[in-house]
Amino acid sequence: MARAATTSDAFNAIAEPQRREILVLLRGGERPVTDLARDLGMTQPQASKHLRVLREVGLVRVRGVGKQRLYGLDATGLRPVHEWVGGFERFWSESFDRLDEYVRDLKQARQEEPADDDDQ
Repeated sequence: MARAATTSDAFNAIAEPQRREILVLLRGGERPVTDLARDLGMTQPQASKHLRVLREVGLVRVRGVGKQRLYGLDATGLRPVHEWVGGFERFWSESFDRLDEYVRDLKQARQEEPADDDDQ
């Protein structure tokens, strides 16, 4: 059975952990494929394949500088992911609010506990 293409959209492209690692590295600025491959512990052809996928879905741009090709992050391609994840913000906020309330209750309960008397 043939494997589904992973180049259809940003969601599928970033499902691969090594591609996410590439994006993290590119947050620091443009890099040649050889640097990315070295830092990720992969071969140059492996890194090139991942970069091609990221480029095809609009997450990475490439520009030539002399004989070198520099890859850079194009974060605008992450907008659909950001918008989708943003839909869960209310859930996270409510969960954190409940956690904050629980921590406050615990602190208050500890302050109200009578001190143990060890001198008995």
